[in-house]
Amino acid sequence: MIDFNDAGPQMGPMGEPIPDGAFCKLKMTIRPGGSNGFSPVDNGLLRSSEKSDAKMLDCEFAVLEGPYANRKFWQMFTVQGGKTNKKGESIGWNISKAAFRAMIESATGVNPKDTSAEANAKRQLQGLAHLNGIIFAGKVMIEPSDNDQYDDQNRLAIVVTPDDQKHTAIMRGEDVPPEPVNAKTRKKGGQAQSSGTPSWDTGGAAAAAQTSAQPPASGGASAPAWLNG
Repeated sequence: MIDFNDAGPQMGPMGEPIPDGAFCKLKMTIRPGGSNGFSPVDNGLLRSSEKSDAKMLDCEFAVLEGPYANRKFWQMFTVQGGKTNKKGESIGWNISKAAFRAMIESATGVNPKDTSAEANAKRQLQGLAHLNGIIFAGKVMIEPSDNDQYDDQNRLAIVVTPDDQKHTAIMRGEDVPPEPVNAKTRKKGGQAQSSGTPSWDTGGAAAAAQTSAQPPASGGASAPAWLNG
């Protein structure tokens, strides 16, 4: 006899997105794409675009605590190539770099305005591979699909840093009321996107594609504290 009395409540559909504007404690895992990055620790880490010279960081985000625990979503971050600004710099990398800085500050409790030597040292990594496993506070949004054949997708709307009063509560796993983004459907034919779409979301629908790649191995004496395997 199988006793089902002690079974928990059924889970929602796997494709059901996390509610728009939910604040979550997130863990980021990098899924290697086979292309080399900036430094030796990033060899094989990046994913090359099929449409341009851009190389991206393929990231999986898992909710660690709260009502959406164990839910996941995926997102790409451009780190090399793509469109450039007047200085010849990758626009995508500048946007992604700002997001990664915020993740580090959220994970380590560093205030974004802190420019002390100690704070600056925490913002320095040997490579992007050391972001693997980072745990931080974030706000999740729903990005509506512009194609009826695809479902809406969760995206990282913003990283919540220590200068935000919600940061501590989120990192403690407490329930924080959502603040919906209400992003509008992206228009076809080159029309502008809604301002609700996060500026660093440069991966599009491809970010949601799951792969069997394993996360990069942790290593190096100078690896940050969150690199705990």
